[in-house]
Amino acid sequence: MIRLNSRALLRAVAPALLLGFSSAAQACASCGCTLTADWLSQGLAAQPGTTFSVRYDYVPQTTLRSGTDVVDRGAIDFPTEREIEIHTYNHSLTFTLDHQFANDFGLDVQLPVLTRPHETIGEHTTEPSHSDTKGIGDLRLVGRWQGLSTPGSVTGIEAGLVLPTGQIHQTFKSGPEQGEEVDRGLQPGTGTVQAVLGAYHLGGVSPELGYFLQATGQVPLTSRDGYKPGSFVQLGAALNYTRWRNITPQLQLSLRKTWRDSGPNADRPNSGGEQVNVAPGLSAKLGTKVVGFTFVELPLYTRVNGFQLVPKAKFSAGLLFHL
Repeated sequence: MIRLNSRALLRAVAPALLLGFSSAAQACASCGCTLTADWLSQGLAAQPGTTFSVRYDYVPQTTLRSGTDVVDRGAIDFPTEREIEIHTYNHSLTFTLDHQFANDFGLDVQLPVLTRPHETIGEHTTEPSHSDTKGIGDLRLVGRWQGLSTPGSVTGIEAGLVLPTGQIHQTFKSGPEQGEEVDRGLQPGTGTVQAVLGAYHLGGVSPELGYFLQATGQVPLTSRDGYKPGSFVQLGAALNYTRWRNITPQLQLSLRKTWRDSGPNADRPNSGGEQVNVAPGLSAKLGTKVVGFTFVELPLYTRVNGFQLVPKAKFSAGLLFHL
């Protein structure tokens, strides 16, 4: 089994990777959570073993954008020819079970539970409609192989599937659109099977400074009820500082490109885009087998297709347990 030069480095970087690709990303094709927190859930540990984590993500989408510009809702005269969204508050609780075998193979299983209050003013209406979609999201199963690693670093590839376990037909609770189905991009699940492919590398600049690089893509393999989510590709890089014994500051940078959704039930004109985010955070050792972590993700650049809600910041916190 591969051992890095610094076990402290591994203990520190592990919680940052548990964040993975949050299901909060379902809320908006181009502005979901991009934190990469799978460093340990991808098996980047000095020894084989099993971990369990619980992560909470809060993504308050309150700013309406078109392209790179902010849209002034106060200047809009209602009714209009297009939908004008007011807000979407995404709450996601993701449970992750991960096991690293002794032969360089590992398996990661993630299941999110979502709550998503949403308010919008539909086309040709003047009053807002409200929805509160909730339930489990889509199950993510990803395997990995770290046979490319060398002494002092870990290099791996990953592949897996996202399975359609989330609901896709929840409706508005009040307003002019009461009883009508919420947009597919706001449902707890996509209803589709998606493929996940990626590669990553973990190493150390020095005994007290570690780094992580990752490239990941997700591509839909099926469509359902006239909807196929857009593919995306994401690049991430992170640094952490391990000088302090129990607290490890970390900094992540991510770039994400999302293509438009497709199908007759997709909001294709208002989906997809690009974003660049920075995420400072820290992990803290809370016991011999428990680590806590928290991050704030801030946008450096955002461009969306059509009109889309974006957040001013995204917040994540969680606990990691070594079983």
